[in-house]
Amino acid sequence: MESEARTLPSAGRLSGAARLSRGPLFGRAHGRFGPGSGGPLPPCSQENADPQKTAFLLRKQWALYSVTPLYKFSSGKLREYARLLGAFIAAERHKGLAVQVGVDLDIQVTFSSLPDLKGSEQDHAAMLVQLSSRSSVSPKNSEEKLMWSGWFCCVSGDDLSENVPEDFTCLPLFLANGAESYVAIVGSWFQKTFDCRFRRLAISPLNLTWMAAMWTGCKVEKNASATELVFSVPCLPQPLDISYAIHPEDAKALWDTVQKTPGEITQEEVDLFMDCLYSHFHRHFKIHLSATKLVKVSTAIASAHCDGIIKFLQSKYLIGVLMLLTELAISQIQ
Repeated sequence: MESEARTLPSAGRLSGAARLSRGPLFGRAHGRFGPGSGGPLPPCSQENADPQKTAFLLRKQWALYSVTPLYKFSSGKLREYARLLGAFIAAERHKGLAVQVGVDLDIQVTFSSLPDLKGSEQDHAAMLVQLSSRSSVSPKNSEEKLMWSGWFCCVSGDDLSENVPEDFTCLPLFLANGAESYVAIVGSWFQKTFDCRFRRLAISPLNLTWMAAMWTGCKVEKNASATELVFSVPCLPQPLDISYAIHPEDAKALWDTVQKTPGEITQEEVDLFMDCLYSHFHRHFKIHLSATKLVKVSTAIASAHCDGIIKFLQSKYLIGVLMLLTELAISQIQ
């Protein structure tokens, strides 16, 4: 039985960080995400997206997956796909393989398009899959309960889409909210129908540092939540996590002193930003965070965990976060 993880308090406000006036930073560097990346970053805001249409994606935990290109997929057949997936789920339930065995549920499947979630004209429109249920003993007009949601997307995924045959559709990033058993059954149907492969998408500590730096550079409201970094201490008999919280204005001011060119980012800048945070923490607690493992980053923009869990917190930065995640999914596929 795991013991409760202990937490260290925030190191307080960072001192000596000059406040420079620079525009918002967000997005991914041209080239591969991570070491060696560098160059201009795309705009941070979602210019054409309707926040009301994407609001349901916010403040939920989404598990990340990479998906290889879908063969012979057609966005004009979403109703047919919903019917076929519903029949597949019913058949699996009859075999005793579906979730909630012993509960007589009427499961409804819906497929819908999310055309706003694109980074370029070449991107395929995102696709949402939802499973809803109503007990067989409930009245016909009773409201259905949403059980599970999953969606496929490709945001600025030209690196992949430009290099696949015409019969394939690139939607490399899949996000799921709900029981893993539903991911298994829905994923099984997609794999059999479109000859694709699902794989859990983890986020390395290195990529988490990039997210911490990029999201810190975004302009947020004055009452924004603190930037929090969670580290796992290795080689201990009991699990131990260290939580490091920084006031968002102080984190932004530190980043502004590190970043050389507004709108651009390099690996050296990310390393220097993290080293400054580590040095400040060591001065207060005499702990070398460089000897630990970064496992979670939380900011006012989004939070990300190394296990491949993401939570979107602001709609105007949704496209920017999805660009990073699409890049990670493509790198795992390739």
